[in-house]
Parts: sequence; C-alpha cells; structure tokens
Amino acid sequence: MARSARTPSSKSLEFDRRAFLKTVTASTVAVSAGAALTAAAAGPAHAGGRLLPPGKIGIQLYSIRDKVNSLGFRAVFEELAQMGYAEVEFAGYTQGGVGPITVPEIRRLLDDNGLRAVGSHVTINGLRNNLDAELDNAEILGMRHIGTPQAPTDVNTVDGYRAAAEEFNAWGEVAAARGLKLYQHNHAGEFAFAQDQPQVRLYDVFLENTDPRAVFLEMDIYWAFVGRHLYPGFEPIDYVTAHPRRYPLFHVKDGDTNPSNPNGYDIIEFGAGDLPYQEFFSTIRARGFHPIWEQDNAGSTAVPPHPVNSLGNAERSYDAMVRLRG
Repeated sequence: MARSARTPSSKSLEFDRRAFLKTVTASTVAVSAGAALTAAAAGPAHAGGRLLPPGKIGIQLYSIRDKVNSLGFRAVFEELAQMGYAEVEFAGYTQGGVGPITVPEIRRLLDDNGLRAVGSHVTINGLRNNLDAELDNAEILGMRHIGTPQAPTDVNTVDGYRAAAEEFNAWGEVAAARGLKLYQHNHAGEFAFAQDQPQVRLYDVFLENTDPRAVFLEMDIYWAFVGRHLYPGFEPIDYVTAHPRRYPLFHVKDGDTNPSNPNGYDIIEFGAGDLPYQEFFSTIRARGFHPIWEQDNAGSTAVPPHPVNSLGNAERSYDAMVRLRG
C-alpha cells in the first residue's frame, strides 16, 4: 500500500519499533483469516479460533480525536495502518488546527493508506436536515453504513420512541435506496424503562418498531453492559442472537468493574478490563460483522506504566483484539 515518505519523529518511535513484526506476521494473518472463514461456516468460533475478523477490525476516530486535531488525518491514518487497523469510523470530517480538508481529500488519504471507511457518526439534526448531503459524503468515502451516536429521541415514553422509530424508518428507506445501511448507536439510556410504562424497555420499543430492512443497530457493548447494570433484566448478547442481521457493527469498548462508579465500570483500553468479550463474541455465529474499537477517554488515561497517549492505547487495544480467541 502507498505510504507518504517521512522522517520518524519521537511521537512515532513506539510504532516504528513494531513495524517489522507487523510485516512478518502479515502472511500468517492472511492464512489464518481464510481458515477462520472456513470454520465460521460451521457455526460459532471453536476453541482457539479467532473471534474477530482480522480484516475488519476498525477504530472510531472519536477515540483519538486529540491526535486528529493536532496531527491531522494524514498522519493519523499512517499510524493506524501501521498498527494493523483496516477500517475507520468517522466522528466528523474536520481536523482541528491542522487546517481545512475536504471529504474527497479524506478519501484519498484512506486509499493511500489501505484503509476503508466503515461508518460515520452524524447528529440527529444532521440526518433530519441534511440527509442527502450526509449520504453523499458516505458515498464519496466508500462506506456502506451511516448512523448516529445519539438516542433516537429524548422523549422517553413509548409514544416518543415509536415516533422516533418512524422517523428512522423514513431515513433508512432513503439510505437503502442508495445502497447504504442506516444505524443507531446506543448508550445506556436506551435500555431504561419508559416513563409512562415502567414495564416497557425503550430499546425494545425502538427495535420492534423499526423496519429491519432499513434500520440497523451498532451495539456499543460497554454501554449495553452499563445499561444492564443500571436497568437490570436483560443480557446484551440476547439482542444479537435474536436479531443477528440487525447488528452489522459493534463498538468494542472495554470496561473494568468499579463498584464506586455509578455506571458499574470504568472505561479502559481493550484487554485491560473484565467485560466478558470472549463469551460475547464466541456466541455470535455471523462472521460478517465489523468490530470497532472505541475508548472515550483514550486521550486522558493510560494503564500504568504506559504514558498517556491515545495512539498508544489504540495500538495496545488492536493487539488485544487480534489475540482474542474462542
């Protein structure tokens, strides 16, 4: 894949030391990927098999937003490609103080570094008021999914969620006509109970009233477990096994149990927490999903003795995702 020539700087030395190992293992990854696809046809991942598709491991750029704003997309994409990431989910198309950039220019940088755009988070207002423009951007970037990280509505009643579902259905039909999948990304609040019907879970209302052909879901696994902690009575994996085709994307965000945190868990780099990811992904039969690493606080925290560096968190998390076995 094409690379821009550059002189190694202190910020990239950690990654340069690993470049040789990444290159040496590339052929092994390719061979094992083929074996994983063959095994997947028979059902769930077996003991010792890869749980995450190696060629589809992605990153939500919100995790490293500090680096996007200080280094720009070009430098960030170079680092991500060197780490091994294959896909990128966007959280906006700007790069802070680095300077203006167009969506076509971002697409060229993706191509230059052998990366694929897998999705993009836009606001509800963006979908409501600029849907065609957002779909245009998705097509330029070559992505097949476009979604929102916001709750379907802030009207936490059954009728409020039903109305939101109808709005999503309309947007999803427009997206589907252009070959795209519209998705909604959860936080914990969607798993709360309706204010007017305390026995009804809001997430269930949205799921049951959206068209499975037009509206899809990106499960943020961390926030789903926080939802289970705050609003007990469900298991996150049960939604996936009951509706496997509705979950093309997952946010692979790790959490470490902390009884003093009202959410029940602290967000932490992948592999350093204790969420049951091995069990979760061992239960999924479909192998076409896209696992996307996200860590909201990657720019401000690190597991000792590592220094605070969101790109360092990104690399260690990628390596831990690759090592995840059934």
